[in-house]
Amino acid sequence: MSIRQLGAALLVPLCLVLAACGSEEPEVDETRQTLSISAIPDQDPSELAAREKTLVTYLEGELDVEVEYVPVTDYAASVSLFKTGDLDMVFYGGLTGVQARLQTPGATLLAQRDIDAKFQSVFIANKRAGIAPVKDVDGLDAFRDKRFTFGSESSTSGRVMPEYFLDEAGIDTSADLRGEPGFSGSHDKTIDVVEAGSYQGGALNVQVWEARKKAGTVDLDKVVEVFRSPTYHDYHWMAGPEVDDRFGGEFTDRLREALLAIDGSTPTETQVLEAYGAGAVVETKAENYSQIEEIARKLGLVS
Repeated sequence: MSIRQLGAALLVPLCLVLAACGSEEPEVDETRQTLSISAIPDQDPSELAAREKTLVTYLEGELDVEVEYVPVTDYAASVSLFKTGDLDMVFYGGLTGVQARLQTPGATLLAQRDIDAKFQSVFIANKRAGIAPVKDVDGLDAFRDKRFTFGSESSTSGRVMPEYFLDEAGIDTSADLRGEPGFSGSHDKTIDVVEAGSYQGGALNVQVWEARKKAGTVDLDKVVEVFRSPTYHDYHWMAGPEVDDRFGGEFTDRLREALLAIDGSTPTETQVLEAYGAGAVVETKAENYSQIEEIARKLGLVS
């Protein structure tokens, strides 16, 4: 073999090595964790996903971590997946938040929307039921002997508090309604089944009711608002007990601070607040949900 041939032969493996080096993809940081967030499925899934997307964008910018929205099939799934650590942060209703804290030692309440400090349920009726608007809780006796539906069985604003107010009006939902009460599964569906006449009355989240009226997706010639309940604490964000271990010390505090900083001072923050129907994010504490826990225990929803 000539010197030229020998040189060419030696160059071949060298070129292969250099080519391989040049084509290597950037190294992936496998230690970089993804923050999994979710929310109870209390309304139309597409609207829920759009709302959570605004929060994903905001948190990624504030915390410099990957954030993923994980939809869940029902309220119970949000509680069980939070318990197993598959969900890091969840936007819970009052009852599901109580259930999650009781089942997940070390879970941390983070914050709530300003509107959640004085949340309300709204009672509606199909106009053919002949139920007129009432002025106080006692007037809810108008639903006696009517076909009535709640939302999800675990919904605070669509079941727990409405059942409490019906009880205050003297109605035992297991005996004083026409048949067993229904459970539509979500606030949107409660409107739909009452509008269709499948049920003569129902109760739901006042925020969804207002949003549907604004969007023109409820026929007010068929559905009447009967009563808005007294106020109570409801929705809030909660973080799991393993968040600090996975993302570094004090990450839970950073997460809380990021939420509380949402005040609409940037376009991204404005999008989040508009999506959540809020004016600001505020502090909260476990004591705010003691009434809901007490009512839930009476209904056998927590033990």
